[in-house]
Amino acid sequence: MQTEDLSNKMQVLLTDSPAPPEVGEIIEGTVSAIGRAKVYIELAPFGSGVIYGREYMNARDILRKVAIGDSIAAKVVDNGNEDGYIELSLKEARQALIWSDAEHAMKQQTVLSLEVKEANKGGLIVEWQGIQGFLPASQLSADNYPRVADGDKEKILSELQHLVGKFLSVIIITADQGEGKLIFSEKGPQEKEEKEAKVSHYEVGDVLSGEVTGAVDFGVFVKIEDGLEGLVHISELDWGLVEDTRSLYKVGDKVNVKVIEVKDDKISLSIKQLKSNPWEEAVKKYEKGQEVEGVIIKYNKHGALASIEEGVAGLVHISEFENEADLRSKLSLGNAYKFKITLFEPKEQKMTLSFQQ
Repeated sequence: MQTEDLSNKMQVLLTDSPAPPEVGEIIEGTVSAIGRAKVYIELAPFGSGVIYGREYMNARDILRKVAIGDSIAAKVVDNGNEDGYIELSLKEARQALIWSDAEHAMKQQTVLSLEVKEANKGGLIVEWQGIQGFLPASQLSADNYPRVADGDKEKILSELQHLVGKFLSVIIITADQGEGKLIFSEKGPQEKEEKEAKVSHYEVGDVLSGEVTGAVDFGVFVKIEDGLEGLVHISELDWGLVEDTRSLYKVGDKVNVKVIEVKDDKISLSIKQLKSNPWEEAVKKYEKGQEVEGVIIKYNKHGALASIEEGVAGLVHISEFENEADLRSKLSLGNAYKFKITLFEPKEQKMTLSFQQ
């Protein structure tokens, strides 16, 4: 009878005992003892855990500061070693908790103020809770975006290096512990919504006053109100050929612009469309077959461009010459020559010229 009762009691104890924590699980306990390069954790109701060996060395700077009675969260790396202890890792637990915090911050779009540690040709290196993350140049705000020539990575790097040591307000847009990816953006949803709201006040055709804030190879940035800039593409700067935007405009120049496109949080502008179109006057002066004088202003893969008057140029095709060297020897930059108009489409702003005498 007694044996049967004892067996029943043992069965109850086994049934009621909680299952040991699984490997990889984060578990919290209280420091119960501190030995040489070992810390023992009371993990009620599972028993005792220990941080030792490599796991102790990985987190020794933190473990040296703990005291008996302190609460610690650790990750299970072995749920029962040969001595009966649950082996724990403090470093892996901290990493897991940090990545969990990162995922939460990403979902909540939490704004973080982080210091820029380094710069490279693609963007900036920032650090959050001991983990290095990347802030791509494309995710910088308009104020910090490097406005340099397309593809010139050395100039981009030079501009980005000015941000090292500064604190930027950023949000997390990617948090992937498996791949170790932590990517930030300075363009928060609030900023995008604010810009969209500002852009929505403008319509195609509006004429505005603005201030040049930057000149790059592909155009000029113009501020039309606080927090809102538009781009005047190089093709919209002037009716004539523009090869160097910086020779036309400097930062701080006041300009009048015309809105030619409004899309999402971007606005495109034109300066040349506020000037009279020389091709509209050209239709009154020129016709196919007419002989004209033009000045060579540029070579391209199709031949040479000859300016007939300000804003009106025609192409002298390379097929009229033996090769490119022959063309350049007969048509020198800056010199004037006689040509015959072989194609004239003023509405399309197209003109071809013949040099054959």
